[in-house]
Amino acid sequence: MLNVYLSGEIHTDWREQIMEGAAGLDIEFSAPVTDHAASDDCGVAILGGEADKFWHDRKGAQINAIRTRRGIEEADVVVVRFGTQYKQWNAAFDAGYAAALGKSLIILQPKEHDHALKEVDAAALAVAREPGQVVDILRYVLTGSLPG
Repeated sequence: MLNVYLSGEIHTDWREQIMEGAAGLDIEFSAPVTDHAASDDCGVAILGGEADKFWHDRKGAQINAIRTRRGIEEADVVVVRFGTQYKQWNAAFDAGYAAALGKSLIILQPKEHDHALKEVDAAALAVAREPGQVVDILRYVLTGSLPG
């Protein structure tokens, strides 16, 4: 079984596209919490409110880091998606953490991010443009089969 952690952008359905495309392959997927409000508010919902937004966000980030670290550490492959709408600083951090742990790293990004992500891309074993390419990589890794 291949354990794959799907990190990064949460505003599109790229995760679902990969999971649906990989149906039937021996893969277990994990991911951060993708409900944006739940992710932002988990710290204060669990540990109590904060008047200062900095501490509100910090509590959430620290609790989310427990899940993220576990997911990346247990993964065989980490896929990090950089979308176009927002700057995903957390995704860059996840890519760096995965690289530091020696994880097989696949970056999923649009062409317009090539320059900004050149160092991240250099640490990756593959840079894909579309979720389907990630599925093709995972299928090839598990079966040796090429697409089409």
